[in-house]
Amino acid sequence: VQLVESGGGLVQPGGSLRLSCAASENIFSVYSMGWYRQASGKQRELVATITRVGTTIYEDSVKGRFVISRDDAKNTIYLQMNSLKPEDTAVYYCNTSPYGYGIDWGQGTQVTVSS
Repeated sequence: VQLVESGGGLVQPGGSLRLSCAASENIFSVYSMGWYRQASGKQRELVATITRVGTTIYEDSVKGRFVISRDDAKNTIYLQMNSLKPEDTAVYYCNTSPYGYGIDWGQGTQVTVSS
């Protein structure tokens, strides 16, 4: 399985971005999926999860601002990010949640929040 993230970019504080993660196979019926991020010099952290049945879970710092969703027909998950803050700056990745089922990380997509 290959994962390809896209949609990142440079945005001003308070702005929005929508990230996409396309999977080469239909794995969403098997695994819960998550969006992770890794800021420079920090460990990768899980920020949002969507379970096989569509339940969503968010890390406290993004709750109320980020929305994770899924399009099974397109084998794609999304992360709608609103009210972005400088501390959201990171490389964003998708993978299974929890991680550890043998699916390699993609290249990620850079999100930079700056004025």
